[in-house]
Amino acid sequence: MVNLLLVRHGQSSANATNTYTGWDDVDLTQKGVQQAKEAGYKLGQINDINLKKVHTSVLKRAIKTANLILEKQELLYLPMLKNWRLNERHYGGLGGLNKDETRKLYGVKTVQKWRRSFNAIPPQSDNKHFDYRYHLIPKQSLPGSESLKMASDRIIPYYEEQIAPELRLGNDQLIVAHGSTIRALIKYLEAISDKNIDGVEVKNSEIIQYQLDDNLAILAKKRY
Repeated sequence: MVNLLLVRHGQSSANATNTYTGWDDVDLTQKGVQQAKEAGYKLGQINDINLKKVHTSVLKRAIKTANLILEKQELLYLPMLKNWRLNERHYGGLGGLNKDETRKLYGVKTVQKWRRSFNAIPPQSDNKHFDYRYHLIPKQSLPGSESLKMASDRIIPYYEEQIAPELRLGNDQLIVAHGSTIRALIKYLEAISDKNIDGVEVKNSEIIQYQLDDNLAILAKKRY
């Protein structure tokens, strides 16, 4: 048996103001810092965990959460891989806008579809995030907006190429990322339908533990 642990970052400044974030590099709030530390404490209460590697995005709210979790467990020495493929989904033209205001602007049903459905794509943004952290990525690969499906198309290959091989070797893995990242992974791991993923929620700093067999089939799932 091997363990895969998924954690959404602690509360960010955008979470606190109820605004869309996506690839905007916002920081944790003080509440978010405390949530991350509490997640680190909870991690220590889970039996038979022996982490070998950590995976996160290139956005500081996830990176800081990962570091705070590891610090709480005195595991800062563990290898940490940061990859843009684990970024939050790109919310396009909604980025930086208040969620309640977008409901007034576009309508409740439209916004709900953009936020929760698997295939709906928010309005495009001209901001392709051409900053240094993405300088090795072909510009045509950088999104201007993403559905959850489009985000999944970059997230799942990373899981298959970087995480699944480690799990098959018996190495417990921790992923600290974002709401949409975690939802995409849950959908994939549990074979949830496009329709039913709409109802899946992941709270800030919630730990989801999958116990997997040698073929990476799920033996048990726990949430902390």
